Amino acid sequence: MNDNTRGMWGPPAPSPYPPSAPAPGPYQAAPYGAGSPPAPTGPARRGRLAGPLLAASALTMGLMAGLFFAFDVSVMPGLARSDAATYVQAMQNFNAVIDGSGLFGLIFVGALLTAGVAAFYEYRQGRRSVAGWVIAATACYVVVLILTVGVNIPLNNQLARVDNADKTHALSIISDFKGTWETANIARTLLCTAALGLLTRALVLYGRATSYVARNI
Repeated sequence: MNDNTRGMWGPPAPSPYPPSAPAPGPYQAAPYGAGSPPAPTGPARRGRLAGPLLAASALTMGLMAGLFFAFDVSVMPGLARSDAATYVQAMQNFNAVIDGSGLFGLIFVGALLTAGVAAFYEYRQGRRSVAGWVIAATACYVVVLILTVGVNIPLNNQLARVDNADKTHALSIISDFKGTWETANIARTLLCTAALGLLTRALVLYGRATSYVARNI
């Protein structure tokens, strides 16, 4: 009995390929790496909170950047054309409204919380590259908070105690605002804008990572 008849009437002839290696064929998938996006580091599990957290972080960061930018290009230049009494009274009113706004407080604190939680969550999910961009954005916003607490708020408090009848004191405070306060606010604008760009990059990487996982489930 030759090899051909043994395959027909007896046990099948042994395969020339090892059990763990399938025989090559025209439909065999190419190995991962050629023409594919890089595999995400770690397990890259899909989480329901990741997307909303990143979106909320980018939204609140954009709102803060817009608020600071509005002061840079309209509020402060407009006040600079006013007399001392108008300048002081207007800034006192602005600060009183902002300090009493629950919506502002929610966005101001929410920008930090959402970015920090998103960074931690992405790291735990195994998307380390995404987490790195979010951590950088969070660091930028922490500097914004330091400037706010260390520079802007103390000057706001000084301005709140100014009596328009004391023109000499009012002019001194206005000089500080035109120098220190406005410079610090420009820095806050740039930092929030940079943080928004970093979060946008994180959202792009998150979308790529989750789409890759979805295609391979």
